Amino acid sequence: MTESGSRRQFSDILARDDESVDLAEAALLIACEEYPDLDVPAYLTRLNRMAGELRDRLAEEPRPERAVMALNRYLFQEKGFRGNTEAYYDPRNSYLNDVLDRRTGIPITLSTVYIEVARRAGLHVEGVGLPGHFIVRVNVPGRGVLIDPFHCGALLSEQECQDRLDRIFGGRVKMESRMLTRCGPRAMIERMLRNLEAIHVKDQDYSRALRAVELLLLMDPESAEDVRDRGVIYAALDCYGLAARDLEAYVALAPRAPDAEELRGRIAVLRQKASRVN
Repeated sequence: MTESGSRRQFSDILARDDESVDLAEAALLIACEEYPDLDVPAYLTRLNRMAGELRDRLAEEPRPERAVMALNRYLFQEKGFRGNTEAYYDPRNSYLNDVLDRRTGIPITLSTVYIEVARRAGLHVEGVGLPGHFIVRVNVPGRGVLIDPFHCGALLSEQECQDRLDRIFGGRVKMESRMLTRCGPRAMIERMLRNLEAIHVKDQDYSRALRAVELLLLMDPESAEDVRDRGVIYAALDCYGLAARDLEAYVALAPRAPDAEELRGRIAVLRQKASRVN
């Protein structure tokens, strides 16, 4: 699949109503940025096959509350999915094809596998975007069960969610009910892309960071934050004219932003550099 073709498909999928977005397909189209020849239908078929195997296990567990245990056994014991604690910031943890091939990933991509296999098998599972750590909720009659796919499907109480926040933020973030609300497919895709952008910027891999931001702007062309970030990345790539254009657009979109005045000065410098290059 060509890059333009995968991006066109990505835009088409994300333009749908959130309930109609195929999370797995959208995540695989992100991976096409890194793997242009990726066979997206083959990976979707793999997820369908996994869901079929899970349905066989669920048939042996007719009680809904036991379905969680069957799902966890299937993914984490039989299939061996696990959190990548050794190389958490490896970009491959953010590409769904790599996660399916290597059976290791980060919280949001393992949650994607969990949600998509479960959904195809007839279970109701939704994402929950805790700050700094993504989890899922399996809805069974009368209640929802919080699950941590990064830690092999551990069942979580709200206090255990707070414990995870404490480990990440050193006690500075307190659990609020809004943190446990549903995180839909569009929001999950956005979070995946922001993770990739941050990883690549940290590694000073600005060409790959640019691809992540371009996908974010396909989702929301008017996002001032992403227009600014693309401008900053263009500057790092010595694309001075493009950088100035984006930063000017950002200042126009957010004229009272805290960094607007600083960026006006930077735009002037970028324009000077662009004129010298031309």
